[in-house]
Amino acid sequence: MKEAENFTDFKQQIAQIASVEHLIPTVVIIHDLQGRVMWMSKMGLEQLEISMEEILNSSAEDYYSRYFNESDAKDYVPKILGLLERNNDDEIITYFQQVRYREHLDWTWHMSSTRIFYRDEQSRPLYTITMSFPIDAMHHMVNKAGKLLDENNFLRHNYNRFCRLSKREREVLKYMALGKSSAETASELFISIGTVDTHRKNIRKKLETKSYFELSQYARSFDLI
Repeated sequence: MKEAENFTDFKQQIAQIASVEHLIPTVVIIHDLQGRVMWMSKMGLEQLEISMEEILNSSAEDYYSRYFNESDAKDYVPKILGLLERNNDDEIITYFQQVRYREHLDWTWHMSSTRIFYRDEQSRPLYTITMSFPIDAMHHMVNKAGKLLDENNFLRHNYNRFCRLSKREREVLKYMALGKSSAETASELFISIGTVDTHRKNIRKKLETKSYFELSQYARSFDLI
């Protein structure tokens, strides 16, 4: 009986959103904990050229593989899982994701914000609500989103290598990325030039690269500069 009452209340809240969706200049989506779409505003359905019935009859895997870039999910899925685990009333997470409305079209960047929408009688999360804003292709945020995604991917792929560096080696890497010479780095860190050269050699060996560009990527991705 209690579950039926909760579902009725959930449907009523969906109806309230639907009654004003024409006033909301963005796509609104309700997901369950498995990532399945439980409701989507008309704007989203029209963009994807799909009906609500078709979405409800699709698995989460089919839906995401059809419309979303898998590489983005490695960044935002852990954020959503963390949101559910913390179960905070006021917390909202924001992230970038690429959507392809139809198979032959290019990816379109979106900025999306998610929060917990509905809980059960024990206050455990049941559904999330997401608002997703398409970003104009000429907008500077598109470039920023792409750079952030590239840095996150680089970080994930090279985290174990970076962890090999000592605290001092990370300091030396910072100055390498800033284009400082061994003498300048030695002066900044109050160590000898020979010690700096040894650290530089060890950094290249541990990171398995001699490329200045890759060394700079490490410094940027791991917030050294």
